[in-house]
Amino acid sequence: MSANDEKPKVEFEEHEHHEHKDDIPPELEALLHTEPLHGLTDAEHAERLEKFGFNEISEKKRNPFLHFLSFFTGSIAYLIEISFILTAIVQDWVNFGIIGALLLINAFIGWFEEAKAGAAIDALKNTLALKSRVWRNGKLVEVDSKTLVPGDVIVVRLGDIVPADARLLGIGVDGSATEVDLLIDQAGLTGESLPVSKNKDDTIYSSSIVKQGQMMAVVTKTAENTFVGRAANLIAITNEQGHFQKIINSIGNFLVVTTVVMVVIILIYLLVYKFKNRKDEEKTSKIVLDALRDVVVLTVAAIPVGLPTVLSVTMAVGSSQLAKKQVIVKRLTAVEEMASVSILCSDKTGTLTLNKLTFDEPYLKPGYTKEDLLFYSYLSAEPGAKDPIELAVRTASVAFVPILKELSDHTVPGYKITSFLPFNPSTKMTQATVLNQETGQSFRVSKGAPQVIVKLVGGDNEATEAVNDLARRGLRALGVAVTKPDSLDDWMLVGMISLLDPPRPDSAETIAKCHEMGVTVKMVTGDQLIIAKEVAHRLGMQRAILDASKLVDPDVSEEKLTDRCVHADGFAQVIPEHKYRVVELMQNRGIIVGMTGDGVNDAPALKKANVGIAVHDCTDAARAAADIVLLAPGLSTIIDG
Repeated sequence: MSANDEKPKVEFEEHEHHEHKDDIPPELEALLHTEPLHGLTDAEHAERLEKFGFNEISEKKRNPFLHFLSFFTGSIAYLIEISFILTAIVQDWVNFGIIGALLLINAFIGWFEEAKAGAAIDALKNTLALKSRVWRNGKLVEVDSKTLVPGDVIVVRLGDIVPADARLLGIGVDGSATEVDLLIDQAGLTGESLPVSKNKDDTIYSSSIVKQGQMMAVVTKTAENTFVGRAANLIAITNEQGHFQKIINSIGNFLVVTTVVMVVIILIYLLVYKFKNRKDEEKTSKIVLDALRDVVVLTVAAIPVGLPTVLSVTMAVGSSQLAKKQVIVKRLTAVEEMASVSILCSDKTGTLTLNKLTFDEPYLKPGYTKEDLLFYSYLSAEPGAKDPIELAVRTASVAFVPILKELSDHTVPGYKITSFLPFNPSTKMTQATVLNQETGQSFRVSKGAPQVIVKLVGGDNEATEAVNDLARRGLRALGVAVTKPDSLDDWMLVGMISLLDPPRPDSAETIAKCHEMGVTVKMVTGDQLIIAKEVAHRLGMQRAILDASKLVDPDVSEEKLTDRCVHADGFAQVIPEHKYRVVELMQNRGIIVGMTGDGVNDAPALKKANVGIAVHDCTDAARAAADIVLLAPGLSTIIDG
């Protein structure tokens, strides 16, 4: 009796995928029970379109003239305007023209800087699907996605952009139950590094992409109520003064009070003095104008008219120096504010990590090496497949196996693939029959889900425990098996490939340097908690990572929530509202917060933070919402700059 037979069978542990659940109000739920193969009637659609509006992100347009006038407000601007009025009263037309030009230039610079912020919402609009296939009046038709309403039954399939938030029905376009889950890439929305498997009653989000399968779904939310719509709304309502601008305004306030008090005292003194020493023929109006003329000189002298210009030029020089290090500064005051940041919140996927599945330390059966494992996995890999797992396996195999390094195509010298079964979502594995041209013997190789491969080899408790250990650390496992010599049906386990989206090479060093400079780095990610903890460990961070529920506990005060944010090393399984909330809570405590990110889910927090930094290869929405854009991979340029 073998050792495996003597021990009780070890089962694979199921790790639940945690995802934010949207609450559906009862009145909306009542509208979602549409007959799948009939859809809404034209009358029902028209009624709901009237009620819910078009499925598009609307933008509240400001009156451009009133918006321009708003830049004539502020302490220093008021001082300049007082001088502007006084020069007109005393008919000093030279200074009147100079001060007027100064007012217009300062207002134009402010208007131009802020006008760029609206691009963030436009970028989010570009992620939405334009056309959708939907059941209407018992017919499957193609319509503009903006006409979708809650209760519409849509069909999503491989390659589609999901047009609205929707609940999967678990049936195909013909009404039969689907055997294969949908694979949804929602990395841009949630920050998850791998496509997520979804089936009946799961929610798919607007702007996510279907990577596998086909299924019908009922639309639950549209426009601003969708996942991406709420992110756009957060961007739209965030338009606060920067920390540096507040300091300048406080200086301006002090100068306003000082100048007004000084001018009033001097004006009273001048009037009293001039009236006391007036000549008989001297008119009262002339005395008042002379006094005002003297006061105008003092007022203009007290105004730091050169301050805005000096600040702009100084920060522009800093900005141009940063540009040489591939750092683009969109808001000049961000250069100064970056030096004041004490907490840097960072997205994980694509910012601290490569956003690319990579080969990690594998589990190997006795007698096999890492090269053996990768060689067999390469033989059973599908040539040219764009799947991230297949791509990771092929890349690692070519890097580590000497015989594969100089290949011009998928043909391996001395071996011939005589038959190949590509990945099937039902069998969850690929399989190849290979002829060893040197010995003339054939063998089969299989690669796939660990559960499937372990079952193929007749069970293996040790391998199952190894897979469970990898899963607890957030690593994705892939089993590889090969047939025994002289048999095409007797399988042996070679080992388990482990895959992870690894930290960038410079991330750990950058975080260490930040700590040396007194800046605390916190990871804020939409990925799973176990994955966040594993990445934090590899980056040398503490593993006090909390899940999103700790940010929305109704029984905890805002003060307590802020304490959690300050003391935690990061948050996982968060949505855009949570990232925004983390930044907001710490700002309310008076902390200067920086935020780095690359996805749609990061855009609201990037806009909210005192300094928003969009990293290399970021989405258009993140780039538009940020104050600083990094053109080089990684975060090291933040420290170098």
